[in-house]
Amino acid sequence: MLKVSISRYSHLIRSKILIPNLKNAPISSLQVDKQLRGALRFYSSYPPHTVINMPALSPTMTQGNIGTWQKQVGDEIQAGDVLVEIETDKAQMDFECQEEGFLAKILVDTGSKEIPVNEPIAILVEDKDNISKFENFKPSAKAEEPAKSEPAPQKEAPPPPPPQPSQSSPAKPTPASEPVRSGSSERVFATPVAKKLAQERNIPLDQIKGSGHLGAITKSDVENFVPQAAPSVSAPSPSASADYTDIPLSGMRKVIASRLTESKQTIPHYYLTIEVEMDKILKLRQALNKMSDGAYKLSVNDFIIKASALSLLKVPEVNSSWQNDYIRQYHNADISIATATPSGLITPIVPRAESKGLSTISQEVKSLAEKARNNQLKPHEYQGGTFTISNLGMFGIKSFTAIVNPPQSCILAVGTTQPKVVPAANDNEYRVSQVMNVTLSCDHRVVDGAVGAQWLKAWKGYMENPLTMLL
Repeated sequence: MLKVSISRYSHLIRSKILIPNLKNAPISSLQVDKQLRGALRFYSSYPPHTVINMPALSPTMTQGNIGTWQKQVGDEIQAGDVLVEIETDKAQMDFECQEEGFLAKILVDTGSKEIPVNEPIAILVEDKDNISKFENFKPSAKAEEPAKSEPAPQKEAPPPPPPQPSQSSPAKPTPASEPVRSGSSERVFATPVAKKLAQERNIPLDQIKGSGHLGAITKSDVENFVPQAAPSVSAPSPSASADYTDIPLSGMRKVIASRLTESKQTIPHYYLTIEVEMDKILKLRQALNKMSDGAYKLSVNDFIIKASALSLLKVPEVNSSWQNDYIRQYHNADISIATATPSGLITPIVPRAESKGLSTISQEVKSLAEKARNNQLKPHEYQGGTFTISNLGMFGIKSFTAIVNPPQSCILAVGTTQPKVVPAANDNEYRVSQVMNVTLSCDHRVVDGAVGAQWLKAWKGYMENPLTMLL
């Protein structure tokens, strides 16, 4: 074992330069092992510095794209300063640095794509005079810099070759009960809850990066794990006469595919469809827009959001989510709105919609949709939600069924409004009414059929008598 003064390197350990996961560990109890010995060699020729890694800016983020650097080499960095723009699987976000110092080296240029989380992207130093010493710094310098203090071990004579097995004694097969770790022989540390959850979801622990103490895998690491796509074999370039185009998958599209596949495979869906007469809402909407003097312009979707939020309070069992060991019932109606963007589908949230007026809901929905299309949503604006609405009526779709957005338990699929002949008050007479079809997709683990029906009855009551939303 390498003998060295721990106190001499304590400031490096505390600042996560040498061993990132040991920031809060007592220095007196640390033992200098192979990892520390390699780190000492790595940083022996450089002044004290901090490595800034690609952050995980959302629970599903495994890699990101580098946008514009807001700081340049030599600039002073204060905690909270925006260092660089990062494109996640959901949005374009500003990365606020939580360290202080001077930017000594940018390791990943603007425009770089699919940089893995925890990959080094920049170097900070405490002393501005040390910036020039990192001009040629490379993250791979650790492997290129040999240890000068330890003599190279003498090469030993190669062992004699093993005897070749004869035909009468076939080679002993490897026991199937001994799993082989691919690319590593290190032991995987995980909490008991994480191990159990990983076993239930059939996720190999060696594919999960731990965030706990000493790198241990926690329950949240397993819940937020997104499987990496297997490296694809590059197909030959199509000829000029090929009648197809291969479109690369964006980070958002990969996450959408993973989550929807998981939802369809693990959530027992069932569907409830009803018709709603829209005559009163259409007249009320027209009257309110006419008297607004341009201050707002209500859409039918604004009424749908308000009615859904009030119905969730009336039938709270629908305003719930499956949590494996229990069902979580929410006290507020945070409505997720399925919004199409050039990169894929995203669900910005109108929080506490039950307490907001129609004009406020309308303004928030327009603002969120604009941010979504420009890839500017913040995490709190699309993460969470207790109920989702997907409206394809503006495209002329009569009816459809939507996939539940986990961990939510229900999603409402809204079709177009069209005239239909319906019975009048007098059974011998008929009238033409504007009718809309909607389908509620439910997670049967949380919402029973009767409960889903009760929610649709309450929702239909608000929609066909919109003035009751004001009570």
